[in-house]
Amino acid sequence: MEIRYKSTRGDGTLISASQAVLQGLAPDGGLYVPDAIPSLDTPLQDLAEMEYKEIAYLVMSKYLSDYTEAELKECIEKAYDSKFDTDQIAPVVLKGQAYYMELFHGATIAFKDMALSILPHLLTKAAQKNKITDEIVILTATSGDTGKAALAGFADVEGTKIAVFYPKGGVSRIQELQMVTQKGDNTFVAGVRGNFDDAQTGVKKMFNDTRLKQELKERGFRFSSANSINIGRLVPQIAYYVWAYSRLVKDGTVKAGDKINFVVPTGNFGNILAGYYAKLMGLPVHKLICASNDNKVLYDFFRTGIYNRNREFILTTSPSMDILISSNLERLIFKVCAFSPEQNRQYMKELAEKGVYTLTLNQIAQLEDFVPGYADEKEDAQEIRQMYEETGYVMDPHTAVASAVYRKYLKETEDTTPAVIVSTASPYKFARSVMTAIDPAYDQMDDFALIEELRKTSKIPVPNAIREILDAQIRHDHVCGIDEMEAAVKGFLKV
Repeated sequence: MEIRYKSTRGDGTLISASQAVLQGLAPDGGLYVPDAIPSLDTPLQDLAEMEYKEIAYLVMSKYLSDYTEAELKECIEKAYDSKFDTDQIAPVVLKGQAYYMELFHGATIAFKDMALSILPHLLTKAAQKNKITDEIVILTATSGDTGKAALAGFADVEGTKIAVFYPKGGVSRIQELQMVTQKGDNTFVAGVRGNFDDAQTGVKKMFNDTRLKQELKERGFRFSSANSINIGRLVPQIAYYVWAYSRLVKDGTVKAGDKINFVVPTGNFGNILAGYYAKLMGLPVHKLICASNDNKVLYDFFRTGIYNRNREFILTTSPSMDILISSNLERLIFKVCAFSPEQNRQYMKELAEKGVYTLTLNQIAQLEDFVPGYADEKEDAQEIRQMYEETGYVMDPHTAVASAVYRKYLKETEDTTPAVIVSTASPYKFARSVMTAIDPAYDQMDDFALIEELRKTSKIPVPNAIREILDAQIRHDHVCGIDEMEAAVKGFLKV
């Protein structure tokens, strides 16, 4: 069965998976979605005997159906190699009342590595398959983690250039250093005077600017995206939900067919959407618990059916979740609109013009797979400290948001379904927030002294990703306004 892709705002035109990967965002501004959800037809018991690469192939081959077996397996082999510091790729560990799926063992110590390690290979294969000779320009906005993972994935990849925009002052110091010290002649990084939503809106504006695209095409360039708006980013994420389930079957926590819950720290909605796609494929998932920080636009949406971005933007210690426009939610909205591009377009128009849209009661009823929760800054810090004191486990602030939300969920529901908390970043990426949550006295130390204290506290070796930036040269110091982003890209491309 060949899965093809259509835009959430389009006329139903279908394109191949490789074409969707190449384009990233549809020409009409919509997001590509599969024309059908394939079934997870391998017996669940058999999954328990598979390694991560095997499960990755099993899942991705169903969605990326115009890639040959040899092409896809080559991409997987190149992606999930020694850059991950554990044999398991994504260990699933029991701590306290839940399992934690650690997605931060890749080159940039964040969950984005799980998909951004493979996207450059999928993209270059797609270019070959579709006889594209233009140089591919990856345009990406980041709230912290996507930027470095994308830069690391695309650095010096032939036939590509990558430009990353991040909110200046809106990411952790470690996140910023990871980006601005990135090597590679084809890389460009700029801080944006604004928040993540501003940077993301600026990138989307360039994608949708036909004049700009034509101008660049004449110079031999074409845009693509490394954000989770690209289906080539989203599909690899589905695999690790299947992997997590397989580990619980393997260790006897659940019998094949029993349901589990996932708790996902959520910002742009791509990560939890991948879990939803896994459920639609037939993975036995009871609830997807959508965990928000103080920027709880998704919490309010799932409770009321009203998406309203007209609110204060709050900078938190979990910056990758500091988002008020969750781009990937559009894929879910398209589904609850019975795949009506007209209805979806209307909602997205209302969001762009008024900052708010409201679902119908029938559409709200289709959101029952999701349970919203949120943890504020105080609860987040308390969860880091409490988990450390109870179990010795040290987690980053994003994971702690999910952990705190799950603690509240248990108290409110007494739901005993086994739960997997999706752990999205290494505590080393947010050393100051983590250590001051454990003891406020640590706030007097500088960032790099805190790294050593975190090593002693967590008993986890300092990752290569941290060691390599301790004395790295700053290579990218560009800062621009939102209205200067296009000029920055043109300057990078020398057009």
